[in-house]
Amino acid sequence: MKKMALLIVDVQNALVEEHPYNEIIMNENICKLIETARQSSIKVIYVRHDGGVGDELEANTRGWEIYKEVAPSNTDQLVEKKFNSSFKDTQLQEILNESKIDTLIIVGMQTEYCIDATIKSAFEHGYRVIVPERTTATFDNDFFTGETVLNYYEKEIWDERFARVIPIEQVMDEMLG
Repeated sequence: MKKMALLIVDVQNALVEEHPYNEIIMNENICKLIETARQSSIKVIYVRHDGGVGDELEANTRGWEIYKEVAPSNTDQLVEKKFNSSFKDTQLQEILNESKIDTLIIVGMQTEYCIDATIKSAFEHGYRVIVPERTTATFDNDFFTGETVLNYYEKEIWDERFARVIPIEQVMDEMLG
């Protein structure tokens, strides 16, 4: 069994239905990775954010639910979080340790928030981190377009600093190999 896990972060109704930049490609790519992970007996772990009462990601609301296109199967694991990092005050580290995982493939939302925090936390915890190109999404903001943010994080922040940012086909080959 590979010591690799696919970590799908915050792909939840409230975020996806706001139509972030890269929404369609991200969802298609995540579906390919899920299928490849299951074929290769690679652990698939979903992380779901609870934004608290009144938030669009409030627990047990429709917005909080995992987006149906990438929904977990009954064999996948689900981690609940309340902070940007998928590691802070969650059972993620314990799950990874139990399975002797040393490599994380990290995908999901939002590029500059929960994905960035999770990548950097994984790096600090000693994991090898892989970010398949075009598997995160974010929104335009007052300063940058979503496209600019995504490209900046993939090429200037993460790649060869905190993670390997590589084409999805190469990631799938590594998963199958």
